Amino acid sequence: MHYNDIIERLESLANPKAVEGMAKYGIRPAKAYGVSIPALRDIAQEIGTDHGLAQRLWQACIRETQILASLIDDPRMVTGDQMESWVKDFDSWDTCDQCCQNLFGKTKFAYQKAVEWSSNEEQYIKRAGFVLMARLAVSDKKAADEEFVRFLPMIKRGSADSRNFVKKAVNWALRQIGKRNLALNEVAVRTAEEIQKMDSRSARWVASDAIRELTSEAVQNRLR
Repeated sequence: MHYNDIIERLESLANPKAVEGMAKYGIRPAKAYGVSIPALRDIAQEIGTDHGLAQRLWQACIRETQILASLIDDPRMVTGDQMESWVKDFDSWDTCDQCCQNLFGKTKFAYQKAVEWSSNEEQYIKRAGFVLMARLAVSDKKAADEEFVRFLPMIKRGSADSRNFVKKAVNWALRQIGKRNLALNEVAVRTAEEIQKMDSRSARWVASDAIRELTSEAVQNRLR
């Protein structure tokens, strides 16, 4: 499928009502067609993997072309420079999360970028750091526990950020690390208890929400 065919396809699927609906969830990219994620996944499946086309789609700076780019790019061909360039273009939590989950989390730079971005002050770059931590905790089955213990001081620091899109990603990272296995569950709960004592409303929210889930019967039974 060629670039122009893809744009035509997206335009034919455009849904202005969906764009309005996305705004209610804080998704307000500069330009969007309102195409659903399942529809984008179907198109991506038709295209297959195409690193060159992904670059072109990303540069169109439309929500759907960027999410498509993250679905069809080849993680083995993604460079650190490309990640730095793309992360600066994030203009909604939706594009941020899709790109981290579909592509960035599969690259060899994922752990490095999670650390670097978690201390960036731009909200979507910072969010990307914590979304990557959450993604890796779920998907990297072979990683040693130490990789995730290393993230906890960054999570503690990030928990004081009161911006909604940041604190929710911090909370997500903490919960996913704590659901990985019993040993990490203990360390994550201990970290959450430390966070709970911080003089910050957002930190207390991050902590109490994480503790509620991580100490729940459902999670404890599954981990045992």
